[in-house]
Amino acid sequence: MRLKKRLTAVAAVLVMAASVFCGSILGAGEAEDADMPMSWFEQKETIHFWYSDEALTNFLNSAAVAFGEREGVRVIPMLVSENEYLEAINDASLNSNQIPDAYIVSHDSLEKAYLAGLAGRIQDAAGICNEQNFPAAALSAATYQDKLVGYPLFFETSALVYNRTYLEEWAAQSAMQELLNVGEAGENPEESPEGIPIDEELLAVKTEEYFRNALPDTMEDILQIADTFVVPVDVEGIMKWNVSDILYNYWFVGNYMIVGGDTGDDPEQIDINNPETIQCLDMYKYLNQFFYIESDGVDYESVIEDFCEGKIVFTIATTDVAKRLADAEAEARFGYGYGIAPMPDVNGELKSRSMSVTNVVAVNGYSKHKTLANRFAAYLTDECADTLYSRTGRVSANLKADQDNYDLQVFKSEYAESISMPKMMKTANFWLQLEGLFSKVWNGADVTEAVEELENTIAIQVQ
Repeated sequence: MRLKKRLTAVAAVLVMAASVFCGSILGAGEAEDADMPMSWFEQKETIHFWYSDEALTNFLNSAAVAFGEREGVRVIPMLVSENEYLEAINDASLNSNQIPDAYIVSHDSLEKAYLAGLAGRIQDAAGICNEQNFPAAALSAATYQDKLVGYPLFFETSALVYNRTYLEEWAAQSAMQELLNVGEAGENPEESPEGIPIDEELLAVKTEEYFRNALPDTMEDILQIADTFVVPVDVEGIMKWNVSDILYNYWFVGNYMIVGGDTGDDPEQIDINNPETIQCLDMYKYLNQFFYIESDGVDYESVIEDFCEGKIVFTIATTDVAKRLADAEAEARFGYGYGIAPMPDVNGELKSRSMSVTNVVAVNGYSKHKTLANRFAAYLTDECADTLYSRTGRVSANLKADQDNYDLQVFKSEYAESISMPKMMKTANFWLQLEGLFSKVWNGADVTEAVEELENTIAIQVQ
């Protein structure tokens, strides 16, 4: 995959070089013959647009053509390697005639981009960057030092995925058990297991009641299902997720472990070691007794595969799972019903909060075409928002997009309440350190000691 990306990038560079060469020939000819028309590049204002995600290629090419025809300009998308991405943008900005006027970047790199002069306050002449079009989480992600420095394009976060068929079976089992217990207690002898058979209509009503309450509000609800569900023979466990990746773990502590505040850029807002965080991690540690998962022997792909094969009832997944499950169902590769729901709270008192990553369109501070670059960025993130998912599989941060897709709307609701990764360069390795913390706790380490160690490390880095 990396080789393919490099070859694509090289091909793009060759095409660009050929185009510039042709333009140079036309320009040179113009000096000899005053009647010769201007070159195509000189006739149209041109911007260069960089990105590193190959999945966006068709979407960006189509948008560039449509925008260019409408505005009478030229937009040249360029796929480049994600390795040393900002460094490449900086180098091109200082040493090239083809400066990347705008580019897509993960929001957690915005401080670095801003301080290097590669991103500045957006113009937003169309007035799209507001809470009518984007949730507060998207705008916070695109904000640095109280300035909007990017247009939110798409996001990633996590949600709970469940096997609907199995939950229906659990509901039926629970309803039956309740009616049997009532009979055994003598409160309704005519429906006892030793008397008249249980009323099917009453059983159906009770089953529907249990199913309505089956979607868990807390992790304690999932533990209750684990305790009472006589699982089908193919089920290997009630719940399994990638416990080695912070994207699927952070929701346990996201509401209480604060690094940088909602905008992720304030070194004064750091609160790691607090009672709520300790309690949340104690619950996380306790879960290993119920869902024993080898942290070094599990990955996201294997978990999703197990879910598709009906081996688990619940899992935690990112936005890609919506299309994967829809495709599997359409192709008869998934023989169960399924659903996507918001992440449960830790318990009745401790709330959860997922982590999110937002990719934004930034306008280069070195660009000589900032107004045009801003217009194209606004066009991408607003007018093109409803085609982003169908063309790329990436979920638009724009609230107007994907309104008819229930599964994506669940992810969008989770995203709206999420906490963004911090932008501070001083805490750039925080997530690796946090993954280490979760790994230690999952494998039995003392929670208080592990949290204190992380807090001391981050305090030293920030100071």
